[in-house]
Amino acid sequence: MFTGLVEALGKVLSLKRGSAGGKLELELPFKELKVGESVAVNGVCLTVTAFKEKRASFDLSFETLKTTNLGLLKPGDRVNLERALKLGDRLGGHILLGHVDFTGRLLKKQKVGEHWLIEVSFPPEKRVYFVEKGSVGVDGISLTVRSVASNRFSVAVIPHTYEQTNLRYRKVGELLNVELDLFGKYAVNYLKERYR
Repeated sequence: MFTGLVEALGKVLSLKRGSAGGKLELELPFKELKVGESVAVNGVCLTVTAFKEKRASFDLSFETLKTTNLGLLKPGDRVNLERALKLGDRLGGHILLGHVDFTGRLLKKQKVGEHWLIEVSFPPEKRVYFVEKGSVGVDGISLTVRSVASNRFSVAVIPHTYEQTNLRYRKVGELLNVELDLFGKYAVNYLKERYR
């Protein structure tokens, strides 16, 4: 479980793909990570399979490569990192599981004063999960929905978040990992089952 408050940026060292999945190797600033520990990488919950001298490896399933933007990573790319939430920690963002629902295209990235306006596409059938002032995870960043249309949503990003995450490296047209609000998913699922 994660909060969507990005701790650090990591750098992609390599991505090797195979017939059943892949292996991602990152350079990261953490002094200690245990094999088996969970880390959110661009909002995707991954398990550490090896760690030595600030280098970590993660296995990627075929599903992860299909559903997220991790399969598009290249050496040198920056990724958002967050270690799993510890019991007793403050929950500053919102609850994220690291289970990406879809990738959305970055449609707009505009500086407005000190802040940034980011607009991301979504499949029209996902519209029911978005509410203005609700929460959404974008590449593992907990953000507040500013506005919603039939196939896109926007968020306002404060300077601190922009500077401390990979959003500053993202370009219009790129795919971003989107995780819908957990409680919204349960509510919609309940109502669908209840009233079908």
